[in-house]
Amino acid sequence: MAIDLPLTWAAIILFAVFMYVVLDGFDLGIALLYPLVPGKADRDVLMNSVAPVWDGNETWLVLGGAGLLAAFPLAYAVVLSAFYLPIIAMLLGLILRGVAFEFRFKASDAGRHWWDKAFIGGSAVATLCQGAILGAYIDGVPVVGREYEAGALHWLTPFSAFTAFGLLVAYALLACTWLILKCDGELQRRMVAIARPLTWLLFAVIVAVSIVTPLSHTSIRERWFTFPNLLLFAPVPILVALAFWRLRQSLEREPQLAPFLLTLCLVFLCYTGFGISLWPNVVPPSISIEAAAGPPESLRFTLIGASLIIPMTLAYTAWTYYVFRGKVDATNRYHE
Repeated sequence: MAIDLPLTWAAIILFAVFMYVVLDGFDLGIALLYPLVPGKADRDVLMNSVAPVWDGNETWLVLGGAGLLAAFPLAYAVVLSAFYLPIIAMLLGLILRGVAFEFRFKASDAGRHWWDKAFIGGSAVATLCQGAILGAYIDGVPVVGREYEAGALHWLTPFSAFTAFGLLVAYALLACTWLILKCDGELQRRMVAIARPLTWLLFAVIVAVSIVTPLSHTSIRERWFTFPNLLLFAPVPILVALAFWRLRQSLEREPQLAPFLLTLCLVFLCYTGFGISLWPNVVPPSISIEAAAGPPESLRFTLIGASLIIPMTLAYTAWTYYVFRGKVDATNRYHE
């Protein structure tokens, strides 16, 4: 049976983007929690919880971008034309975050606070840009023929600003629950206390986006609220409510792994909801997967490379997290 190459590549890119959101999400969220953790020793623990893995997590962003270029060149051209300002700002934020990450451990006590601020600022800018791109992408990209037709700031709307804030909340909660898993003692208790209001805030963001998007877009409303789709997709919001309830319960006990896994479930369900809303468009509302796909020969050739790279990346990622499993504290010295 012949492989549906555009569909296969769409699945690969969706998987790569999800892996990036999950893995680099709590990395970025660590910096967002920095203002709530002023002590040097505690900040060292926050850094040490991701120090061995943070740079490898960004591999998935590279894979997603390269896959989009290789498999859907039309979509790549339109997306970069529409979002070149937030994409450049995001990349600059990630660079600043990475530089600050490395130099903070080598800075003097007097100068360390500048690298802390750079770490916070770079991570916040990268997160806000990703959230704004997400909101503008959901709203749709104006395309005439095969070219983007709008201004440089078309992506900046009240809805994209709200989704940028929502992603800040999601990444901060991911980081909180990751630290609950990786830390103990007073710092763990502080993360539990921070996670409790963040869960309510994230749930409110999910509900708001779930209301606004179908009201604003007829195609999304028809996708979710017509038969038989209403019955087919009903498990998604039901599972969101169930995951939220279980997350709240887990934070009231002696939490370890459960809050992190349940937060990942919430992120996955939100990601699934976005996919359902926009399918089968790779650039909503007008460019479908089939229309944006490159030549079959190109898709087939690049799929061979992806079939080698993805298992190797998964194996490397799994091995790294396995080697550096367990609790961390201020005595870990990954940068010395």
